Formats: sequence, C-alpha cells, structure tokens
Amino acid sequence: MNANTIDPTGSHVPDTPDLGPVAAGMARLAAGIDEAGLDDPTPCPKYAVREMLAHVVGLSSAFRDAARKDFGPTTNTDPSTVTWVLADDWRTQLPGLLDELVTAWRTPGAWDGDTQAGGITFPAAIAGRVALNELLVHGWDLARATGQDYDPDEASLRVSYALLAPAAEDPDRGGMFGPVVPVPGSAPLLDRVIGLSGRRPDWSPQGAG
Repeated sequence: MNANTIDPTGSHVPDTPDLGPVAAGMARLAAGIDEAGLDDPTPCPKYAVREMLAHVVGLSSAFRDAARKDFGPTTNTDPSTVTWVLADDWRTQLPGLLDELVTAWRTPGAWDGDTQAGGITFPAAIAGRVALNELLVHGWDLARATGQDYDPDEASLRVSYALLAPAAEDPDRGGMFGPVVPVPGSAPLLDRVIGLSGRRPDWSPQGAG
C-alpha cells in the first residue's frame, strides 16, 4: 500500500503510522503508577491495573514479533486464553518492550505481506494499526484507572478512529470490543475513539463496580 487512506472524519491517515507517540505515552503512564494502585479497577471489568499492565507487556511482545514475522508462542496464542500475571520486573521490562515494538514497526518490510498475532493471520498493514490502537486505548484505560492525564497525539487518534469506525455496526465484532457506546459527533476525538472501543468516556474508578 502506497497511498494514504482516509478516515471517516475525512482526514488522511498514513499507511505506515508511527507507533512511537503512543508507546511513549504508555511508558510515561506506566512510570507514574504506584505499587499501591496495582489492584485498582480499570475500565475493563476483568482487569485490575496489574492485569492490564501484564496484558500490555504481552501485546507488546506479540506485535513486536508480528512486525518481525517471528512466529511462535507470542504470536500464535489467543489472548483470551491467557491469565495475565504481572512480572516483578515489569518496570524495566515494559519500557524495553515498547522500544522494541516501535523499532520493529519502523523496520523496512514490517508493514508488508501477512503476519500473525493472537493466533490470527492477517495483513501486516492492519496488524500495525491494531498494535497502535491497543496501546492508545489501553493507555486511556490506565490513565483513567490511575488518575493520570492522557492526551494522545491527533495522528494516532485518527488511526484508531479509522480502524474502529467501520466495524461499529458489525454484530460480529467478537470479543475484542464491547458494544459501541454512543458519543456525540461534537465530542473530542479521544472520546469518540473510546466510545467506539466499547468504553464510556466518563468512566471513573469511583463509579466502577
């Protein structure tokens, strides 16, 4: 793919977006998490903060290897079958994995052909966007859960919007996302992306449970 695509807002989205900004945002959020808050709830009911961090570690490994076309347990395992356990060294492990993830998707050929992630074979050009969206949305999850500011760059938001919007009316969205939460078209783009991901933009730990 050589030409840019156009997202549903009419803006151009690069075919090979850079994962650097969302990865940097994730690293900043992780560094700001206190050990005492690891068992706090997140917008994903099944995940406390510690499980969400473990999931981010796992997806970073999986999509790094997807970019490298290095197939094995990290890429052929269905994430819904995994029990996410946060390693003791996660504070050093996660930043390193995020750096490797960004580098892998900046490598020539990463976006070409097919690849594998989550046990599914699909175009690498889509896998890279899924990786970006995962970091962006889970960054919001962690920011909301831990009371941190979150302001992802507009280019990354448009990639996520373009990925999520076409499937909004698809009854076969599968287990990846919950039902779309309606958000006004005048709302900030981040809120619209979060609504498309099946989350309430006004979620707070106080209202969880």
